[in-house]
Amino acid sequence: MKTRHPLILTARLKDEDLEPFDRLRRAHFPPDRNFLRAHLTMFHRLPGEYEAQIVDRLNRVIEAAQPVIAEVGGVRHLGAGVAFAIESPELESVRARLKSQFLSWLGPQYMQPWRPHITIQNKVERPKADALHRDLSTSFKPWHIEIVRLDLWAYLGGPWEHKALVPCVPKAEL
Repeated sequence: MKTRHPLILTARLKDEDLEPFDRLRRAHFPPDRNFLRAHLTMFHRLPGEYEAQIVDRLNRVIEAAQPVIAEVGGVRHLGAGVAFAIESPELESVRARLKSQFLSWLGPQYMQPWRPHITIQNKVERPKADALHRDLSTSFKPWHIEIVRLDLWAYLGGPWEHKALVPCVPKAEL
């Protein structure tokens, strides 16, 4: 679905889990393009014209979700950047339920398998990405992170504006 007001849905990590990604992003992401903290994008072009319905559907799906633990499973080369691959059956289940709720708004790219990741470098020359990928891969060891909520953002052509948050823990436990 085409939209003039795209919304982006991201999974937010616990602050202490997010900090190492933010540090790497500040060090390796081009400063003139680095408008926000590290994040894990779940959907990147939801129609802003349906924001209220999107938030309602998020709340209905997440109401049944449990806290989400994920594993940082590897370093991924993006060609013009580097990201950390994220592995989590629980997060994939949440996304699958959301995808079924958003299906009428999703384009063909959402029919491809989802490869969750946190980008810490992008829009750089290939040799620079190669060097960072090599450096991070050499010392990489998997670790666990906790996803504490989902954030809905309006894309503003560069910066993003926060629109809504949905905790990833059942409402009865808040």
